[in-house]
Amino acid sequence: MTQRPFQQVDVFTDTPYLGNPLAVVLDGRGLSTEAMQRFTDWTNLSECTFVLPPTNTNADYRVRIFCPGRELPFAGHPTLGTCHAWLQAGGQPRGEHVVQECGVGLVPIKRDGTRLAFAAPPLRRSGPLDDADVVLIARGLGVPRDDIVAHAWCENGPPWRGVMLRTAAQLLDLKPNAAVLAGLDIGVVAPQPAGADTAFEVRAFFHTLDALSEDPVTGSLNAAVAQWLIGAGLAPERYVAAQGTAMGRAGRVHIERDALGTIWVGGASVTCIQGQVAL
Repeated sequence: MTQRPFQQVDVFTDTPYLGNPLAVVLDGRGLSTEAMQRFTDWTNLSECTFVLPPTNTNADYRVRIFCPGRELPFAGHPTLGTCHAWLQAGGQPRGEHVVQECGVGLVPIKRDGTRLAFAAPPLRRSGPLDDADVVLIARGLGVPRDDIVAHAWCENGPPWRGVMLRTAAQLLDLKPNAAVLAGLDIGVVAPQPAGADTAFEVRAFFHTLDALSEDPVTGSLNAAVAQWLIGAGLAPERYVAAQGTAMGRAGRVHIERDALGTIWVGGASVTCIQGQVAL
């Protein structure tokens, strides 16, 4: 085994342990896919990333992203957390933005004060869900079908199915049925009440191995939801979403569509553990 530089980063928060943790192996050279997957499963975190030299001359680094049981072509909190760790370790971007190479291609990441923000990758699938899916999701979430007021495919790597509920209070009370939702990755969004410090509350349910899990704060889902909601006129071009409330977290995801139409998904990150890992 080789001692490799390692960080554990909390993403979408500037306060340690209130966001979404990520394990980052800053030198993944020579590791097999099996070794990466085995280490990811061992960490018991939602994702782990491995930094590698880029294969595209326009990229600053390449990253492979794993969750328990599988590799992902893209994920949001691993993108921001990996970039944070890479910069903390002395990484220097070649241009104005950091450019990450991953399974979906090149992802620009900009520095915005104390936050990093990635450009939302194009949706691989969009448009409304089949009504049979919506009925199934409503049953799995334990809500009346009519309380799902909007829905869409939100696939940009992970195959998220997005649904909007009437109120954030209803969203926070959800107790999803794992058997009904078997095999589905579900993103749920609802508007916050007037006077709240965020515009929307978000929850994300996905399967890891044989279990239904909830993700504390989910960049890929928020990126796709922003493309859906802003495109449909259901959200302003700039807003902040809260996620993780139901899990005792306080994630904040900053969304902005710029003048060119690019949607940027940003948040703070903080390093909680730094050292070496034997792999």
